Amino acid sequence: MQDNEDLRRLLWYLLGATRGGQTRARLIDALRVQPGNMNQLAKRLGVEYRTVQHHIEVLQRNSLVGSAGPRYGLTYSLTPWMAAHLAVFDDLCRRLKFELDGGPRPAQDGLTRTREL
Repeated sequence: MQDNEDLRRLLWYLLGATRGGQTRARLIDALRVQPGNMNQLAKRLGVEYRTVQHHIEVLQRNSLVGSAGPRYGLTYSLTPWMAAHLAVFDDLCRRLKFELDGGPRPAQDGLTRTREL
C-alpha cells in the first residue's frame, strides 16, 4: 500500500505531538485486533472509561475510528482509511518507541500469527 502523507502528518500530530498519544496508539492497536465498545476497550487496555471516551472522540473527529450499532454498546472500529494504511501507523509507533499491546495481529498473508514474548 502506498504511503499516505496526510495520514502520516495527522498521526504525528495525534500520537507524537500531543499528550495522550501513546494511549491513542494503544486504542488504534486494540481496534485493529478486534472492534469493541468503550467498556470493553477500557478493560482491555486497563484504563478508565472516561479516558477511552475522550480518546475515541478525538480519533472519531479525525476520521480514524468509526462506530456502529445501538447507542448503548456502540461498537468502535477503525475506518477503512485507517485500516488501509496501518503500515504508516506501525512505522510511526516504531519511531516513537511505543509499546503496543493489542494482541495477535493478522499476518500480511492472511494467516494469524501471535506476538512474540
